Amino acid sequence: MADTWKRLPTVPQLPASLSACLLALLLVCPGDASRHRTRRPSSPAAEDPVETYDRYYDYASLTGRLQSLAQTYPHIANLSSVGQSVEGRQLWVMRITTEPDADSPGKPKFKYVGNMHGDETVSRQVLVYLAEHLLLKYGEDPRITELVNTTDIYIMPSMNPDGFEKSKEGDCMGENEGRSNAKTIDLNRSFPDQFGRISVSPEKIPEVLAVIRWIQEKKFVLSANLHGGSVVASYPFDDSAIHQQQGHYSRSEEDSLFRYLAMTYSQNHPVMKTGFPNCPDAMDETFKDGITNGAQWYDLPGGMQDYNYLHGNCLEITIELSCCKYPPATELHKEWDLNRESLLAYMEKVHIGARGYVKEAVTGTDLPNVNIMVAGIQHNLTTGDYGEYYRLLLPGTYNITALAPGYTPMTFHNVQVVEDKATELNFTLAPVVSQAAGSSTVPTSSVPSSRDPNISTTTTDASNSTVAVSRGDGNIPSMLPPENIPVQPQEFRHHNYADMELFLRKYSSEFPSIVHLHSIGRSVKDRELYVMVISDNPTVHEHGEPEFKYVANMHGNEVVGRELMLNLIEYLCRNYGTDPEVTRLVNNTRIHIMPSMNPDGYEAANEGDVKGYKGRNNSNNVDLNRNFPDQFTSTTGTRQPETIAVMNWLKSISFVLSANLHGGSLVVNYPFDDDKEGLSQYSRSPDDKVFQLVSKAYSQENPLMHNGHPCEELYPDEYFENGITNGANWYNLHGGMQDWNYLNTNCFEVTIELGCVKYPFAKELPKYWEQNRRALLQFIHQVHTGVKGTVSDSRDGTGIPNATITVAEIDHNITTAQTGDYWRLLAPNTYSITAAAHGYIPQRTYATVAKDRVELVDFRLTRLHSDSNGQSQNGPQPTQNPSEKVLQSLIKELSLGQGLEQLVKSTATESSFRYHLYKELSESMRGLTLNFPKITSLHRLGQSVEFRTIWALEISNKPEEAEPSEPKIRFVAGIHGNAPVGSELLLEFATFLCINYGKNPAITKLINETRIVIVPSINPDGRELSVEKQCTSTQGLTNAHGKDLDTDFFGNASQRVVEAQPETRAMMDLILERSYTLSVALDGGALVATYPYDKPVQPVENEGTLKYLANVYATNHPKMHLGDTGCSNNGQTGNIPDGVMRAAERQSHMGSMKDFNMDFGHCPEITVYTGCCLFPPVEQLATLWAENKKALLGMLVEVHKGVRGVVRDKSGKPIVGAIIVLNGGVRVFTTEGGYFHALLAPGNHNIEAVADGYQQQRQEVVVSSYEAANSIIIEFDMDNNIFGLPREFVVASAAASMTALVVTACIIWCVCAAKSNRQKDGFHRLRQHRDDYDDEIRLTSMGSKKSLLANEFQDESESDEDTLYANKI
Repeated sequence: MADTWKRLPTVPQLPASLSACLLALLLVCPGDASRHRTRRPSSPAAEDPVETYDRYYDYASLTGRLQSLAQTYPHIANLSSVGQSVEGRQLWVMRITTEPDADSPGKPKFKYVGNMHGDETVSRQVLVYLAEHLLLKYGEDPRITELVNTTDIYIMPSMNPDGFEKSKEGDCMGENEGRSNAKTIDLNRSFPDQFGRISVSPEKIPEVLAVIRWIQEKKFVLSANLHGGSVVASYPFDDSAIHQQQGHYSRSEEDSLFRYLAMTYSQNHPVMKTGFPNCPDAMDETFKDGITNGAQWYDLPGGMQDYNYLHGNCLEITIELSCCKYPPATELHKEWDLNRESLLAYMEKVHIGARGYVKEAVTGTDLPNVNIMVAGIQHNLTTGDYGEYYRLLLPGTYNITALAPGYTPMTFHNVQVVEDKATELNFTLAPVVSQAAGSSTVPTSSVPSSRDPNISTTTTDASNSTVAVSRGDGNIPSMLPPENIPVQPQEFRHHNYADMELFLRKYSSEFPSIVHLHSIGRSVKDRELYVMVISDNPTVHEHGEPEFKYVANMHGNEVVGRELMLNLIEYLCRNYGTDPEVTRLVNNTRIHIMPSMNPDGYEAANEGDVKGYKGRNNSNNVDLNRNFPDQFTSTTGTRQPETIAVMNWLKSISFVLSANLHGGSLVVNYPFDDDKEGLSQYSRSPDDKVFQLVSKAYSQENPLMHNGHPCEELYPDEYFENGITNGANWYNLHGGMQDWNYLNTNCFEVTIELGCVKYPFAKELPKYWEQNRRALLQFIHQVHTGVKGTVSDSRDGTGIPNATITVAEIDHNITTAQTGDYWRLLAPNTYSITAAAHGYIPQRTYATVAKDRVELVDFRLTRLHSDSNGQSQNGPQPTQNPSEKVLQSLIKELSLGQGLEQLVKSTATESSFRYHLYKELSESMRGLTLNFPKITSLHRLGQSVEFRTIWALEISNKPEEAEPSEPKIRFVAGIHGNAPVGSELLLEFATFLCINYGKNPAITKLINETRIVIVPSINPDGRELSVEKQCTSTQGLTNAHGKDLDTDFFGNASQRVVEAQPETRAMMDLILERSYTLSVALDGGALVATYPYDKPVQPVENEGTLKYLANVYATNHPKMHLGDTGCSNNGQTGNIPDGVMRAAERQSHMGSMKDFNMDFGHCPEITVYTGCCLFPPVEQLATLWAENKKALLGMLVEVHKGVRGVVRDKSGKPIVGAIIVLNGGVRVFTTEGGYFHALLAPGNHNIEAVADGYQQQRQEVVVSSYEAANSIIIEFDMDNNIFGLPREFVVASAAASMTALVVTACIIWCVCAAKSNRQKDGFHRLRQHRDDYDDEIRLTSMGSKKSLLANEFQDESESDEDTLYANKI
């Protein structure tokens, strides 16, 4: 197969097609191949049963050899023919298994096909040898016996016997035209292809037709197609949509499984596993591990292996056995020895994965053609005639579903698949009591209906039996089943709110396996904003599955969209499992449908309204499609609850594509809706081409819309080319939802006007469904275009959330979802695409996007540092104990996906909210210590002016012990007594933590590994004066001295005019402990999270980290992250990006607690304003707690991130008080044990460690947004520099100086001693008394000391006389 001309796509383009003939063959020639079976003669075989391995079998010899084997081993062998070649030769198949004449279940079917190319002959002989080996060794070799007993093995030695007869032994390059069949057709270019039309007359390829019929009949599980021309195992797909000749990896849904299967063969082949075939015609060709993706090697349309996978239930690979296509017969024994073990090992893989039966629950009847679906793998198979299935899977955990029309689906969750042994799962499906009419036989999910827009079929009469099948999405089989007629909605009427609610609940109850009904919020009048999710796993995001949404009835009097969405829900539910298109969409897409965004407005509207406004707005008379934050203008109105609910919904799910359904015209309108000038002119988005494509996808399915003259009676001058328009070019609209989707999320949204009449009469509704049903489905299909993939860590394969996907020359990025998957809609073209994430090296690749399909582009990013902690490998590495590993796993789990949300839901506690005055608050704090003494400790920080105690509650598994290795977080509230919500939230938070300790594993672990300090009321005196329901009152804001405590924190005496307030002093003492990693302060009067500094004109070091910490809180708050507080009471009505701002931008002032924390406590503090009202009614406390619970827990998780470590010297002694400098600016200090912990934004950071007497140390760390803190060890060397000079130089210089000084001193002493002796002699002669002599001795001694002192400062130029003079003095 692998030769030069083979690699060129020389496919014969003959004016014929395959499908009709294939279907006819199935009807005329039922698949029982036994009608060609050879009758066993009673006489002994004429052929010698002993194999010599030294000759090729021509057709006659092959026939005789196979017949002889079948006669010799009738108990385990059966020979049959599946058809004939062009020249009438039989396509022999040897079936080897126990009871080979029976068709009974229980054994997976396996096949080998050889000699597809007639001149590639090694496979033909090797398969004969394999059949002989299995038959001869059965009953002797336990391995062979087990394989034959448990497997239904089919071996076809030659698919192209005509071509073999034309080939010549020794022809290594295939120069004798034996490759093709007798009609010169390449059989491996003649199967139906997923990416294009393969045109060939059926009479020219009887071999292909016979094999297709055989594949469809038998439902093989695993197969291999054996070729020659190289030495490699090739796996699907063999071609791609772009048909790039070489180098384009065309990935199937089960790429990993195919690689595993191919590796099974290659790694058991001594030559193949090296990856170096060393073929003379391609010496430089190599294959890593001896395997290759087919299309990456070379593009091959019409191949058999892809057909097996897409339409035969069967996984097939193609194996190239030898460089020489037709080697001399003397090579055959060697080739058999090279391939024997690989052939056996590959066959054994038919027994991996999951297997079982599907039966009817009531009668126990076998159920054939049931869909077997594995969540996350968009490739299904169907059960056989006895309800049996065999699903090959790699080891892992899976959710597996059996689905059949007329039956309730059944799913096994968390199925454990182990290596080399199939897990048995038997399904029993219960019939649905009331099944909608119109059902027909179940197709597989890979068989779409002929109404699929990606299929074009042409049929002719029997006299011209050619059919052309064109495939657009890769899921169309060669033989289409009888057309299935989908069930249409049966009832059309207008649904008021109660009627709509009942409809949604009904379908939620009837179809629980594919439907999930929930509310995303409430309207002004407290009506639920319902969303129906439809998917095969509707409650969760499945990795790799795109999220799609329809939103209708945003304007209450535009009702067609509302009714169409109910029709669509019914259509999808009723046709799931029976209509292939619907089944495929539901299985591969998570579809969200909101029938009414404005239920209040609908109730006010009137049927028959053509172009009116009654009911258009919500109950606050606000147009919801002018209520979203706008990129060009500031919206001044209050954000409505419906708007806030939708914004929050869109931020929580990574939607890819959306449509907003309106009425009043007939057109698809795409972004942008406005521009800077506010004029009605074309306002182009960066993805203008994509928006035009998806808009046309809808309009082209609605002929009236596509016509472009929608409402000639109402608006005669209105014309839209192709039924689409740019929003601003139609009319300028500020605050629209579609622009907000595009600019603030990953979602591309268009607005669809469904009809000229806003509220048509009910009798008109069937017409609207008929006009739009195809368009609604076709628009959903568009979510499966462009590129998709996963951004993962190259080290462990973990998906990377929030990675940025950038497309060159398109100024619009998207980000990955929580498990690292992404979808990027793109128009057909070739693009340069880059994936980047904090702490990783960006990766760029090129992708070619084709029409009507999605291109898979995965990125595996490499960390900037290859170690597990993201730190430099220099120096000692920390060791992890099991507890640390558990914590790291927990932090990652809570930081990714729905982990934190699930924790919130799983820890609901009964709460009775009320406001607590000082006495009650004190009693509650004491109550916690009394009820939970093992994990709580209550401390008095000080007293207020009026002698009320300022309490601090510590929560930890060892509250009385210092644990410097653990991060310490402080939650404080009540600095302003007139904003007591924070105090109540912290009191409830403390109670929540204590109650769940020991019950919830995550809470327990967090408390065990964290020191939590809660100060609920800093200003108890002010709290006593404040009044409930006063949203703006300043009563109680200050302490008893009238001082705003948040202006009283000054660290420098020069800045302080008066003595600090007692409350301030208590908090300052706590802050100056310098042991805290993070502080969170709760206040009121706004809805925003602020970060330092409060003081004006203050440069902010490490601003990225501070802003990130504030953003963590805001992101976990359902309203705050939307950035629009709507606090009209304090003038805060503008949009605040992400709900985060620098504190000074909100209200700058000096002496804040936040700034003191930063400057003197070396601890970041964020201030969270929990709501617009300072002192809201007590009834709102439960809602406020629900809004802040997740965010508070999020900060408890966040304190475990960043970077942590220990500083020590070479001996292992910890260094306390060392300074850790972060990115050249912010400083933290090591505490007892040398520990430090610093929070940092995700990314790369430089760390410097400084300590007196030691050399400065530097390290670089990488911080992740979802992993626990990087742990590092900083080990100091003694400082070798003195006065800035190397220690060795200074010591040597000092030693030399001391030596010179000593020598000089000795010389001086000697000189002085000599002079002194002469003086003594003179004096002795003059003296007459002993006392005079003693006095002289003392005088002389003093003179010697002075001389040494004088010499210490003596210049080298002094003479001896000068020295003597000095001595005398």
